[in-house]
Amino acid sequence: MAATDPRPLPAAERPLDLAEFHEVTVTTAFQVLVDGVLVHSWYADGLGPRDLFLGASATKSVLAHLVGLAGLDFDAPVAAYVPELADSGYCGVAVRDVARMTSGVDWVEDHRDPDGPASRLVEAFATGGSSRALLARIGPRYPPGTHYAYCTADSQVLDWVRERVTGVGFRDALGDLWRALGCTEDAVVAVDGDGVAMAGGGVAAAVGDWARIGMLQIDGDAEWIAASSQPSLPFLRPGRLPAPLSHHVGFGYHWWPLDDPGDLCGTRVAADGSRGQFVYVDRPRRTVVVKTSQWPYADAAHDAHCRDLTYRTLPAIVAAVTEGEVVQR
Repeated sequence: MAATDPRPLPAAERPLDLAEFHEVTVTTAFQVLVDGVLVHSWYADGLGPRDLFLGASATKSVLAHLVGLAGLDFDAPVAAYVPELADSGYCGVAVRDVARMTSGVDWVEDHRDPDGPASRLVEAFATGGSSRALLARIGPRYPPGTHYAYCTADSQVLDWVRERVTGVGFRDALGDLWRALGCTEDAVVAVDGDGVAMAGGGVAAAVGDWARIGMLQIDGDAEWIAASSQPSLPFLRPGRLPAPLSHHVGFGYHWWPLDDPGDLCGTRVAADGSRGQFVYVDRPRRTVVVKTSQWPYADAAHDAHCRDLTYRTLPAIVAAVTEGEVVQR
């Protein structure tokens, strides 16, 4: 995805001492934007603003923006657009249910299991296999709309629907978005042997361009911002998602809200990828924080600790840069 119309972010540095936080959570890059102005930027040794950082599942929130632009009918059945899934677990599943991961298909998202479906899906992109052939073999488990299960297969199906509606593949749609945002560096995306993009986890981009994705949750289409950043069912609210997902977040349409609808109603949201990739957005403060990391994934308890620490620290950082304090973590 070529950055053909680069527009660098204005900068006005503010002091933050986050050395311990970066060490504990193995940060590789960190940026803070307030009202579109870069106020803090930090990179680990050997890395810089032109390097690309894999967002992993933070890519799902990029997909969310492309879905918002596509104007999908969320009440329509997936198979109406993708008949190849008519004999799969996605038969009878509405587009809305893949957008909020309540499809009910038989899927376990465990990348620590080399033989599990999530690992097989990733393998299709690593070895030149067919990811969509795998999607067509997924069976049903629960009635749609009754259970939440984190499911990258749902993301891939959602993008398949978006592609059928718009006639534009993920890479081309991402390229259009990159030009519209004035991104400064080319992005890359993983594809399988059929050229299908890993819309649920395969985008690598510069940190400043990840920040631009976050700004869309502040200055983008107001109706889509509200829809994508609010849990649409009670069991999708923060603190109610099944373990091992963080109790800090709920689930909207491929964004993770941090506020209960009965409280601040989706004013803070995050894109969240494995091993510590975050785009954290505080809309009232018009602030975006991007953190990329390389914390260990194999130890589930340590992974959960780093994620919990990050979700507790990011609001304090936002408060500091918007209220003039110096944060030390």
